[in-house]
Amino acid sequence: MTKMVRKQVYIEPRQEALLKRLVRETGATEAEIIRQAIDHQTKTFLFPRRDLSAWQEEQDFINRLIQQGPLPGGRRWRREDLYER
Repeated sequence: MTKMVRKQVYIEPRQEALLKRLVRETGATEAEIIRQAIDHQTKTFLFPRRDLSAWQEEQDFINRLIQQGPLPGGRRWRREDLYER
């Protein structure tokens, strides 16, 4: 069994009523429900869902630029010139 650390917490009466109800409905102990709540909160804050829409917009923008091809006129510099500065 995992080593446990004793904690004393204060909760509001409405939270106690909810906790007691969860105990009755799930058969879990109060301590187990509190541990599960801590684990749930930790996952929410440490590993939030990522909104990838900004990355998708950026990828679409880059793909549109690539499809346009190179700009007319070419360039007048060489890559090596950048390192000579």
